[in-house]
Amino acid sequence: MTQAQQPKARKITIEPITRLEGEAKIDIFLDDEGNVDNAYFQVVELRGFERFCQGRPAEEMPRITTRICGVCPAAHHMASSKAVDAVFGVDPPEPAKKLRELFYCAHMVYDHIAHFFALAGPDFIVGPDADPAKRNILGLVEKVGQEAGGEVFKHWGYSRKILEMIGGKATHPVCGLPGGMSKPITEEERKEIEDMAKSCVEFSKFSLKLLDDVVLKNKDYMDLITGDIYYHETYYMGMVDQNNKVNFYEGDIKVVDQKGKEYAKFKPKDYLNYIEEHVEPWSYLKFPYLKGVGWKGLVDGKDSGIYRVNCLARLNVADGMATPLAQEAYEKMYDVLGGKPSHATLAFNWARVVEIMYASERLLELAMDEDITSQNIRAIPQGIVGEGVGCIEAPRGTLFHHYWTDEEGIIKKVNLIVATTQNNGPMCMSIKKAAQSLIKNWKVDQGLLNMVEMAFRAYDPCLACATHTLPGQMPLEVIIRDAKGNEVRRLSRHLYPKPLGIRVDVVP
Repeated sequence: MTQAQQPKARKITIEPITRLEGEAKIDIFLDDEGNVDNAYFQVVELRGFERFCQGRPAEEMPRITTRICGVCPAAHHMASSKAVDAVFGVDPPEPAKKLRELFYCAHMVYDHIAHFFALAGPDFIVGPDADPAKRNILGLVEKVGQEAGGEVFKHWGYSRKILEMIGGKATHPVCGLPGGMSKPITEEERKEIEDMAKSCVEFSKFSLKLLDDVVLKNKDYMDLITGDIYYHETYYMGMVDQNNKVNFYEGDIKVVDQKGKEYAKFKPKDYLNYIEEHVEPWSYLKFPYLKGVGWKGLVDGKDSGIYRVNCLARLNVADGMATPLAQEAYEKMYDVLGGKPSHATLAFNWARVVEIMYASERLLELAMDEDITSQNIRAIPQGIVGEGVGCIEAPRGTLFHHYWTDEEGIIKKVNLIVATTQNNGPMCMSIKKAAQSLIKNWKVDQGLLNMVEMAFRAYDPCLACATHTLPGQMPLEVIIRDAKGNEVRRLSRHLYPKPLGIRVDVVP
């Protein structure tokens, strides 16, 4: 059989997908001409936190929910701490709020460094078509040099050390309590944090310069960022302070439309008035959308309730950054991208570096605040309200924790709307559009498939966080194949009768 006579695959599966937290796959289906008919971002893992938190004392929730994810446990810890504040009707003292924010800024530095340099960065610094063995943090270090690579690891380590100093543990912190924090920091610790924060600000300058030198001065990369392949016009959601500037720890939730006009602004406790969730049979992830606009499917535009969260969304909804160097970087970004809001999905990576600068500057401000070593870091709860919402800007976007308890403070119900869940619809749209733009006439290679993966990677998804609902019975399908890969037997339970209507045949 000649090469021209060889059957062509109608289905392309990328599994496992790479450089993200969690488990998922991408299925791409081709039509008779070898062009993309459809593509699915399928999340294939499941976790049951909402269900097994029931029956627990509310005060245990900040410790339990850190186990949702080992990548962003501090985000869940802070959102949970704020939720139990509300459950017990207690307002932490100002020094406690500042200490929480100090802790959390260190987490944002820690997480954003990891994503930009280890997960997204290799696509730009090493190259999207590079050997997969090189498209990683080691390949990046080889490209930028060991000295620059050493700075990445050093400052990632600094932020981790601050998390450990304040949180008790770097990965699963235990510092947040109803009404405040578990312990103050000493003057010696404050000074050490101040020194590390100053160094992080300098590192942020280095990161922005690296972005400028390697990405912004590369015409091919800029064409990729500003072109149509990774472009969607959606609504955006993020937290802003009283001056409408970006804030990670506390503020109102603001939503803007595709033109940057304010669509809504609300207190976190009112989130259910604005957000609903849609379910599709082919993914464990739900699809949040704006209640007032409605679910119109996986499409963008003003009539679709699809919205995006995460760093670019935060910058799109805000009037600016609350620190000077971050504001300078913010203004440059929008000047290059042609104004606000930006709909360029790959610009999430740029916004992430701007936020490293903001988090570092804010970390330094708080480390130098005279209240930060105060002993007044907890207000003892005096009663039980029975319901509370905690909201924070996780590295990946707006995160809601909502708890209901009985009169004894025992959890009756939990609702978690996680940033990655809110970006589920946009990620599916981005993957499909990238696949349709890149795969033509049966032509597909590793470089093109990596560029399809870049569509979800820009969102920095955390699927362990997102797959938290437990249905009564878990769908399962097992396919048994022989040594040549031929299907021998298929065993399944609790599957939908018509899984997708997907064609998996081959054509000559």
